[in-house]
Amino acid sequence: MVDLPESPEDASRLARNPLREQIRRVLVDGLLSGRWQPGERIVERRIAAELNVSQAPVREALRELATLRLIESVPNKGARVRDFGVADMAEIYPVRAGLELVAAELAADRLTEDIRPLEREVEALRRATAVGDVDGQIRHSVEFHREIVRAADNSVLLHTWESLGVEVWTALSVRWLHMELHAKAADHRQITEAFRRRDPKVGRMLSDHVLNYVEAALKSRDAVG
Repeated sequence: MVDLPESPEDASRLARNPLREQIRRVLVDGLLSGRWQPGERIVERRIAAELNVSQAPVREALRELATLRLIESVPNKGARVRDFGVADMAEIYPVRAGLELVAAELAADRLTEDIRPLEREVEALRRATAVGDVDGQIRHSVEFHREIVRAADNSVLLHTWESLGVEVWTALSVRWLHMELHAKAADHRQITEAFRRRDPKVGRMLSDHVLNYVEAALKSRDAVG
């Protein structure tokens, strides 16, 4: 069944996360760990039995992953893992870059007044990088960008950005494409300093930073190949 919380903090987090979200996390973890390979079926009934839940929330979670283009529905065959590659990033990341450029422009005044949210994530990212904590690097890298989008104070922008599944795609880029996330960590401090001094080019800096993830993934893929 779905893991139960072990502490009050875990319980609080569980209360905030619907069952569908917990199941989605289990499925994403399975993709990251290699349990399901590109082209392989994900059997809804089997997942429901493993987690001791009904098939309805599993179906909802699979629909969310289909929206993120991580899986695809095949007539008469159910869901299967898409063959994810750099081409997918080349479509998604320019959209993300455009959203974050707008977010930076809207958030500039607020972040200049209080840069602490970005500083916290930069420091947490530095610590995770120092000890080789890849999960921590992914989490704090994404949270850095999320703080900027939140500071834009635009619910439509935030919802659209969240719908891209940034954390999932970042994790897949690292796990499947062997992208070295630590190589981009220094950019976060430079972007933070740009917000601090109210640099009018900070939006373009952030946009270029996001687009460079695709270039880094291409280099990593070529190096592995």
